[in-house]
Amino acid sequence: MNEILSRYLPRIEFDSYEDFYENYSCKSPDDFNFAYDVVDEWARLQPEKIALVWTNDEEEMKTFTFTDIKRLSDKAANALLALGIKKGDVVKLILKQRLGVWILMTALSKIGAICIPGTYQLTAKDLEYRCSVADVKLLITVEDKEILDNIALAKPNCPKLEKIAVIGKTIPGGYIDMKNEIEKASENFTRIPTVIKDPMLIYFSSGTTGLPKMVIHNHSLPLGHIVTAKYWHCAEDNGIHLTQTDSGWAKFAWGKIYGQWICGAAIGAYDTEKFTPKGMLDAIMRLKPVTFCAPATVFRYLIKEDLSGYDFSFIKHTSMAGEPLSPEVLSKLKELTGLEIREGFGQSETSVMAAVFKWLPIKPGSMGKPAPLFNLKLIDEDGEICDEGITGNMSITSAGKNMYEIADGEPEAMPPVIGNSDFPGLFRGYWRDKEVTEKAWKNGTYQTGDLAWRDDDGYLWFVGRNDDVIKCSGYRIGPFEVESALMEHPSVLECAVTAAPDAMRGQVVKATIVLARGYEASDELIKELQNHVKHVTAPYKYPRIIDFVNELPKTISGKIKRMDIRKKDFSGK
Repeated sequence: MNEILSRYLPRIEFDSYEDFYENYSCKSPDDFNFAYDVVDEWARLQPEKIALVWTNDEEEMKTFTFTDIKRLSDKAANALLALGIKKGDVVKLILKQRLGVWILMTALSKIGAICIPGTYQLTAKDLEYRCSVADVKLLITVEDKEILDNIALAKPNCPKLEKIAVIGKTIPGGYIDMKNEIEKASENFTRIPTVIKDPMLIYFSSGTTGLPKMVIHNHSLPLGHIVTAKYWHCAEDNGIHLTQTDSGWAKFAWGKIYGQWICGAAIGAYDTEKFTPKGMLDAIMRLKPVTFCAPATVFRYLIKEDLSGYDFSFIKHTSMAGEPLSPEVLSKLKELTGLEIREGFGQSETSVMAAVFKWLPIKPGSMGKPAPLFNLKLIDEDGEICDEGITGNMSITSAGKNMYEIADGEPEAMPPVIGNSDFPGLFRGYWRDKEVTEKAWKNGTYQTGDLAWRDDDGYLWFVGRNDDVIKCSGYRIGPFEVESALMEHPSVLECAVTAAPDAMRGQVVKATIVLARGYEASDELIKELQNHVKHVTAPYKYPRIIDFVNELPKTISGKIKRMDIRKKDFSGK
């Protein structure tokens, strides 16, 4: 039996989805701290247990045990304390998938500091906004000229940013050599008391509908990701789990540290400087993960490659989240690789909210059924629960499990929303933004802003964000159903469906498309695609406007920014 998992789950195995949904529960000790109670405990219980298997574009391979992670994170915690970082301070990390990510996230948890992971794609403007609004005290980054140039541009406008540290071989003048600070620090570290309600992690929302918000989680988040890792990813004790994502994205918390280590799995890490389908495929072959998860974009690119020389038989379970995949892509992937993808759904604000859990038959294109604890419901505009087939706002209701109260407090105070620790995995509010927090939480219910409908079997089907739904001649058209139809055509590599202004209809459907290799834009192809959509889905949903582009606008986490396309069309700029 998994010695760590059994401490938090009164019952680990379930006979069916219904059994799981009704009877799953999770203990949340008041003093729970992932770094001490999971990482350090694995090191004590099984000193040689593998925690991380790492590779890069140069095909290097490195393996680290939990004993390695404990020792290095103890040294890093002492190094952070020596740099003046204390409990409650905010530290930003931009570390790609270097070993330092796991070491420093664990170390920050140990001292009770707040970690803000960031992607290497952040611009100077992005960095200035994030460091200023969050009062970042220390920024730790990899040795990368573009990142360092952007940091240098942002620094003068970040008054609370006291120190900048770099991990690399060549450290520019004025910056701290973080690797050296860790190496010279003592291995002896005494536990610093924390409580589960202390703030631990901030993710900036992906910003598809405006400026990113600060999503704050407390120390209960790792426990929430037990459901993610154990029952959706199906991570195995001593098996390698690979979720492909940059460390700055919330998907890292979902798939590359918390739930997987609680389950006893080893993390597979592919530290790539630039994603290529060939590089990803070769890394998979080197790491040989038992379980694999990736964003939708990765799978879209993989199926366009020649996969005949690859054997994926070592992968027992495959999953995907971030954006839905069309049934055509899912079918093609199974045909080419034998892999069946189990979709899941959630946000930076949550752990997995719904998924095709291991007991459920796959319905291509469906996000599956609700996770336990969250009491996920579809709510209409009047606050009523929607019947089958009716589109509603995906909402997490309290059901007596989590009583949230928004206190007035000081503007600079720690987050005004701190939830009950028996409801792990759910964010505790938007830090320093009471108005947005109150807007998201209505009468004890968190409204995600994502629309879906439920079929007769209880499966959920994604429609789109509230702002993405197209209103054309009295019809409400979800972008995903049109995108799914378009993705069935071999010429389409990626696409985004949005509303465009129309004098007669108010709005019409527009498709912005990236073509697959071997296809060229033409009036004939536009007509072919329009007719294709008319035959695959209801004719009124076909895109009256089709625009071919080289790439789609995306957030730094890889999600398509439909808002940018829509804003440009409606502004005429």
